[in-house]
Amino acid sequence: MADKVKQILAKPIQLADQVTKAADEASYSFKQECAELKTKTEKLAALLRQAARASNDLYERPTRRIVEDTEQVLEKALVLVVKCRTHGLVKRVFTIVPAAAFRKMQSQLDNSIGDVSWLLRVSASADARDDEYLGLPPIAANEPILCLIWEQIAILYTGSLDDRSDAAASLVSLARDNDRYGKLIIEEGGVPPLLKLLKDGKPEGQENAARAIGLLGRDPETVEQMLHAGVCQVFAKMLKEAPMKVQAVVAWATSELAKHFPKSQDPFAQNNIIRLLVKHLAFETVQEHSKYAIASKATSIHALVLASNNNANPNSNQKNEDEEKRSSIPHPMETKKPTQMHNVVTNTMAMKNQNPMNHHNHGKEMEDPATKAYMKAMAARALCYLAKDNPGICRSITESSALLCFAVLLEKGTEDVQYNSAMAVMEITAVAEKDPELRRSAFKPNSPACKAVADQLLRIIESARPDLLIPCITTIGNLARTFRATETRMICPLVALLDDQEPEITKEAAIALTKFACSDNYLHLDHCKAIISAGGAKHLVQLVYFGEQMVQSSALTLLCYIALHVPDSEELGRSEVLTVLEWASKQGFLNQDDKMATLLLEAKRGMEVFQSRGHRRC
Repeated sequence: MADKVKQILAKPIQLADQVTKAADEASYSFKQECAELKTKTEKLAALLRQAARASNDLYERPTRRIVEDTEQVLEKALVLVVKCRTHGLVKRVFTIVPAAAFRKMQSQLDNSIGDVSWLLRVSASADARDDEYLGLPPIAANEPILCLIWEQIAILYTGSLDDRSDAAASLVSLARDNDRYGKLIIEEGGVPPLLKLLKDGKPEGQENAARAIGLLGRDPETVEQMLHAGVCQVFAKMLKEAPMKVQAVVAWATSELAKHFPKSQDPFAQNNIIRLLVKHLAFETVQEHSKYAIASKATSIHALVLASNNNANPNSNQKNEDEEKRSSIPHPMETKKPTQMHNVVTNTMAMKNQNPMNHHNHGKEMEDPATKAYMKAMAARALCYLAKDNPGICRSITESSALLCFAVLLEKGTEDVQYNSAMAVMEITAVAEKDPELRRSAFKPNSPACKAVADQLLRIIESARPDLLIPCITTIGNLARTFRATETRMICPLVALLDDQEPEITKEAAIALTKFACSDNYLHLDHCKAIISAGGAKHLVQLVYFGEQMVQSSALTLLCYIALHVPDSEELGRSEVLTVLEWASKQGFLNQDDKMATLLLEAKRGMEVFQSRGHRRC
């Protein structure tokens, strides 16, 4: 950088010398004015030479702007002074230079002197400045925020660790207040010193730096620049070594970058971020999966599940289905008989002291509960955005202990932890719904982790938690193909939500049930019958007729699939579903989609045949 700075300083220094020489040759008429310009130019030249000597320390971004402006001022000064030189009697008589031109030029030279003086001060070390108030240079008249950003970034380069922490906090405030300020911070080179502070600073400075980076990553182009600057490597180092408060902010920043630039998912994964986030999620929840532990000492979650199951109940294979449906994850402090998942959690926690890696967790154990909860919430949030639409990362997550962690945290976590866990599971299952291989490997019906997650989702839906309801409903719909024909316990709570007062919830319940009832689901016949048995037909009729427009279409789609697959249902006849379908076929707003129109026609045809037979039977 020093060579670049010297190069851009060379021309204005040459121009200053030319102005000085031309001022000495000024005619008698302009002698005084040119002498004043010469004095100011010499002062400016001295500052420029000082800047050239200090080129190693100069902050390049403001240097370029200030030197460019100074160069333009000196070019104008040279033109003015050349007009004043002695070139014979005729030249002197006909050369007219207004006094205002000299006053204006003196003002511009004063501004350049102020700008270069400020540049030297802002680029100096903290000791050299001695807490001197820098103020704003004349160049800041039109854009004071830019100079404030320059000052804070310069401090990030040259200040003490405490000063750098304060500068990062100032950039956090600027980036939070205005998107344009955030772009300016990036354009002016703020990311590299923030990453350096994140690596080398004190905990408070590291938090401020991580928060600033998260706030700056608001658009794909910005995040891409951060990736090139090495943000993945620095984040991985922090998630492994930093204090937990810093790690939590880094996890949040990871979620922000992945949210705004999905292409950052794989670079994060390549730098081991997934493993580290899962480790934070598993801390004091369940032990990490054997894939992420020391091989010679690790015990897999699956083995622990089997062992726990056998120890808790040797005759577990004889359990009837009703008992299995009622199984859930109890709180560890409850006194009732432990379930399979409770045994898993208890056994894995008991093994912690035998794990040779656990001495690294000693410092984490001393953290206060709020910090631990925030860490888990941010780890879950990061995993949510890293997993979105990414089968490879979803596979890595589901092969770890993450699903078991989510199951436990959906029950025991704070509100933020529960919400972010629910969102993460929703994104993972959304990928699994479209990826048969992932669905078969991660969400087998007999998988303890899958069953534990389903139990918690069902508990939340039955309790109608408003903050968690929509992601949990969506997740159940995503898993619709994984449930057996006998696994009907999900149907009744979803059908009950068709009568909910909130249109968004009703719509999501209808969409989830449609994934059970649609032709693509191999068990659609069983699921359609279960929906009818749960009283779904009467709710759907009401929604198609009287529901809000955002609900009507979803309700009609579900009703069509039920009518298509169970056209001879007496309950559908009593609910006059055929009449509803005929009415809907005449409503243009419900038939705009070709797929919907075709489905409605097929459902109506089937109903016309079987319901007429049903009337004769009555």
